[in-house]
Amino acid sequence: QVQLVESGGGLVQAGGSLRLSCAASGSIFSIPRMGWYRQAPGKQRELVATIISGGVTNYADSVKGRFTISRDNAKNTAYLQMNSLKPEDTAVYYCNALIPTVGSLWGQGTQVTVSS
Repeated sequence: QVQLVESGGGLVQAGGSLRLSCAASGSIFSIPRMGWYRQAPGKQRELVATIISGGVTNYADSVKGRFTISRDNAKNTAYLQMNSLKPEDTAVYYCNALIPTVGSLWGQGTQVTVSS
């Protein structure tokens, strides 16, 4: 069974940094795309950043220049380095992976809270 396990969330003051990790486990041959999404209370889930297996990245305008997505293909793991955090970044962050024969897979989510 393929699953995604996220870690690294927590409470941080505005201006601080956090690093999220998302590890995929199970029988996986490749993961063409991995990404991070977030959902704040009362709001819809939104894209934060994606990265494809070749390393091309895409970011939401709200996080450009502050967040960096990366991946270790050998470990089937994606990372989200979040710097200069703002209170409006507070949300549950979800990892997503597009896996052949499995489809779109979501992690359980990790809470990020930024205090002002």
